[in-house]
Amino acid sequence: MVKPTRITNTIRATREAAGMTQAEVARRIGVTRQTLIAIEQGKYSPSLELAFQLSRLFGVAIDDLFQYPTDAADGATA
Repeated sequence: MVKPTRITNTIRATREAAGMTQAEVARRIGVTRQTLIAIEQGKYSPSLELAFQLSRLFGVAIDDLFQYPTDAADGATA
């Protein structure tokens, strides 16, 4: 069983606001629609290169698309 990533994203909302389909986004960044679905659902974390491609496609910063929770228990800092 695949463990979901802790990284969350706003790709679906951003994609819908841009009026783009999953198939269109997937084609433009060079992945399958299934891969994009997995990323949108938080089941898969994209590579840094793919994250940059997505941010450039939508014209937003990477941290506007992806968030990593700050958790004192794991020693992370803001």
